Amino acid sequence: MARPIRYGALTAVSVLALTACATEQPAPQAQAGTPAAAVVAEPVAVTYDGGILLLDGKTLKVAKDLPLSGFNRLNPAGNDRHLLVSTSTGFRVLDAVGAVLTDTEVKAPKPGHVVRHAGKTVLFADGTGEVTVFDPKTLGGGALPAPKHKTPEAHHGVAVELAGGELVTTIGNEDERPGIVVLDKEKKEIARNDQCPGVHGEAAARGEAVVIGCETGVLIYRNGAITKVPSPDPYGRIGNQAGSDLSPITLGDYKVDKAAELERPTRVSLIDTEKATLKHVELGVSYTFRSLARGPQGEGLVLGTDGQLHVIDPVSGAVTRKIAVLGSWQEPLEWQSPRPAIFVRGGTAYVTDPGKKEIHAVDLASGTKTTTGSLPGTPNEVSGVLAH
Repeated sequence: MARPIRYGALTAVSVLALTACATEQPAPQAQAGTPAAAVVAEPVAVTYDGGILLLDGKTLKVAKDLPLSGFNRLNPAGNDRHLLVSTSTGFRVLDAVGAVLTDTEVKAPKPGHVVRHAGKTVLFADGTGEVTVFDPKTLGGGALPAPKHKTPEAHHGVAVELAGGELVTTIGNEDERPGIVVLDKEKKEIARNDQCPGVHGEAAARGEAVVIGCETGVLIYRNGAITKVPSPDPYGRIGNQAGSDLSPITLGDYKVDKAAELERPTRVSLIDTEKATLKHVELGVSYTFRSLARGPQGEGLVLGTDGQLHVIDPVSGAVTRKIAVLGSWQEPLEWQSPRPAIFVRGGTAYVTDPGKKEIHAVDLASGTKTTTGSLPGTPNEVSGVLAH
């Protein structure tokens, strides 16, 4: 999933002492890059202030507590075993099944977005502009490859590699991020658009359409051409999105107050990549950048501050269902602070409740909570392996 516009250097936060960290079974020791024996079934990972909790995906019981200081971020690596942990020094490989945080790392000052598409995983280092691309099936086999590309200037950006080898990357520097460029397999520029101020975040839709957010709408790269879809407002920022291979429509956030210390939007965006159109859905409640996801049929999912999971038909824009999961909550001012978050795998949505130190598994087909797990620390981010 995409990240908020204020992402930059990872900010260290105080370590939370956890004295009740349950461990189901000990994790075997493993050398860097060497898979450990399977000890965590269908793992789900949750960060807390001071480490990462690995949970059994079915029971939601804590299988392993991995202490790790600082503010750390979680990203699915793109296979059935690994996650990538963004730390203060780079992207570290977490063997989630083996419950081992390996020493394998892509060094990256200010590690930023991790994108999975067309069987490739792409890492973007905000501090250098370096883009690293690898096949996630090769994880666990040793060192990761050297960077494949470097943008002219470092910036908070993102990159996507398509099935045909084209590389879509943002352009910018510390002061501005105006758009994107597309390179072919030989790194020759084939398309460019610099009419996307504050470029941020990405999502891929059916047919290999890539959508990049702007403060004035979005850019769509599809079939070799870039199309700008403007927002209906002078400032209409779309910075976080969720896509699905089953749908030509991406789900995005939508903010209109550039001067707000913290805007709490109640509308989401639906970007049709085939028609190059943008429309809004009014939810009546606010949400955050950790609220957006897609379901197994391509449906849009938004975790609202009313504690409900709002299910959206991306074609009609109708809210077809509301699934009660949590009590009401409010977004904190600091983006690093814990707030409810959602991770979807198959037909199950995993939703965290920081206020109660819990995590819930929701069956999207029936709209019911099937499992609730108690956590020894306050959950922040949630993620997991993509296949199981």
